[in-house]
Amino acid sequence: MNWDWDKLQQRRNRPFGGGGGGGRGEGGGGPSFPDFSADFKKFKSFRFPAWWLIVLIGVLWGVSGLYIVEPAEIGVVQRFGAYDRQTEPGLHYHLPFPIEAVQTPKVTQVRRVEIGFRTIGRAATQQYRIVPEESLMLTGDENIVDVQFIIQYMIKDAVHYLFNVFEPDQTVKNAAEAAMREVVGYNKIDAVLTTDKLEIQNHTRDLMQKILDIYQSGIHVQNVQLQDVHPPKEVIDAFKDVASAREDKSRFINEADAYKNDILPKARGQAAVLINQATAYKEQTIRRATGEADRFLSVLKEYNKAKEVTRSRLYLDTMERLLQNPEMDKVIISDEALSKAVPYLPLTPTRRGAAGKKGGE
Repeated sequence: MNWDWDKLQQRRNRPFGGGGGGGRGEGGGGPSFPDFSADFKKFKSFRFPAWWLIVLIGVLWGVSGLYIVEPAEIGVVQRFGAYDRQTEPGLHYHLPFPIEAVQTPKVTQVRRVEIGFRTIGRAATQQYRIVPEESLMLTGDENIVDVQFIIQYMIKDAVHYLFNVFEPDQTVKNAAEAAMREVVGYNKIDAVLTTDKLEIQNHTRDLMQKILDIYQSGIHVQNVQLQDVHPPKEVIDAFKDVASAREDKSRFINEADAYKNDILPKARGQAAVLINQATAYKEQTIRRATGEADRFLSVLKEYNKAKEVTRSRLYLDTMERLLQNPEMDKVIISDEALSKAVPYLPLTPTRRGAAGKKGGE
């Protein structure tokens, strides 16, 4: 650019306030500027070579191809917009824009999608906003249930994640909502509210993964976590009553089981004692009868060998037992006296009779 240095110098020497007047140092003007005309003339005489500018632009353009992939990332290089290659963590180079470009998605980051509610505010003051159009679902027994859950997922294929899916979070959200509605639709409301929550989570995760694999989304569903499952607020009081009745039923059943577990072992023990006693008595009676029978057979065998001797021995043994018994009254009469006298009839009571009569009085 050419400068009219003479006009610039005149304008510099012209005092502020216009209206003519003297130059520098005269009483008619305002302040004046120092004389920079020599410096401007030197700058005017200096010229940059044009090829220096071209080289500088070329160097900056070439250096713009350097990029760093962090440890949690993977580099995906595109050449003229199409996928070309992947690069591992570290310092790499790609041809500068517009030839090549690079994206570095975080493949180890666990991403989160909320369905049925939204978190508002920071961690210290978190609040939640319910989204009923997402959370209200129909169960298999035609009841409405409010389901709020979280999806956690990771990138398992960066190329598919970047080029096959538009708005991945929205895609995951739609797939999760569809899968959860299908799983809840196969279950009754009691199972959804109480016993089958873990099974519902697992089935939803598996069904989501199938859907996303069909889309070739490059997404791995890591976890499905139910946050809050409850009936709609219009009928929640009735469901609380039902839950209380169910808890009472469980408590009564547990008390009955405890009583049963206390009574049955005792009854089994008493039955075992009675059975053992009966078995022992049976064995005792059988062995006693067997012994007596054997003894009788042995006596019969000896009797058959010598009948008179055996008869006499049995008579003597019997008499010996009777005479040795102190509680038995005995009257001894000879055969001769018995044959000549009338039958003996005692007129005084015997000792056992007298003792019995005295005790009766």
